[in-house]
Amino acid sequence: MKRIKLKIAALSFVAMIITFLVPGTLAYYTTSGKATNVVTSGNIKMMIHETTDQGTAFPEEGVYIVPGDVVSKEVRVENICDHPFYLRVKIVYGVDSIELSADDCFKLNINSEHWALHDGWYYYRGIVTPGEKTPYVFSHVEIVGSKVDNRYLGKTLSLSVQAQAVQSENNPIEDGNTFTASGWPTEQGGTP
Repeated sequence: MKRIKLKIAALSFVAMIITFLVPGTLAYYTTSGKATNVVTSGNIKMMIHETTDQGTAFPEEGVYIVPGDVVSKEVRVENICDHPFYLRVKIVYGVDSIELSADDCFKLNINSEHWALHDGWYYYRGIVTPGEKTPYVFSHVEIVGSKVDNRYLGKTLSLSVQAQAVQSENNPIEDGNTFTASGWPTEQGGTP
C-alpha cells in the first residue's frame, strides 16, 4: 500500500513539474449547431452535419486543445424536406458564454468557392435541392496560438453554427447573389 502511495505522489509531482515547464495553454473547444427554419410557403427543413475528416461525428462534448492546434471539423447542411431552398450560415465565436470576434481565437478555412460572406453570414452560392448536402462551409479550425494565451487556461472556447433557409421556388435572385432572395429573417436593428 505504501508503494502505491509513493507512486501516486511521484506521478503527481511529475505532472505538476510538466505543467510548469510546458509553455502554452490547455483549453477546451466545443461547438454547437442550431438550425433556424424559415417558413415562407411549404415546409423548409434542414440538418447541420459536423464531422471530422475521418467521417465520424464531431464529439458533442468537444475536444481539448492547446494553442496552435488544428482541429478537423467539416460543417455541411442537408436539405431534409421536399422543397429546394437558399441557405445561409452564421458562425458565432465565444469563450465561457462571452461572444468573441472571429479574429480572437479561431482561424477557419472557409470554402469560398461555394460560400460568400455578406453582412456576417456565409451564403451558399446555389440552391440546395431536396436530399442534397452542401459542400463544407469549412473543414478545420485552427486555434490561433498568438491569441490564445494563459487568459484562456481552463476556459471553454465555443464555435456555434447557425443556419437559415428560404424557399428558392418563385423567389428570384439578382446577379446570382442568394443574399438578394426575399424572405431572409431580419436581425436586430432590422437589417437582413
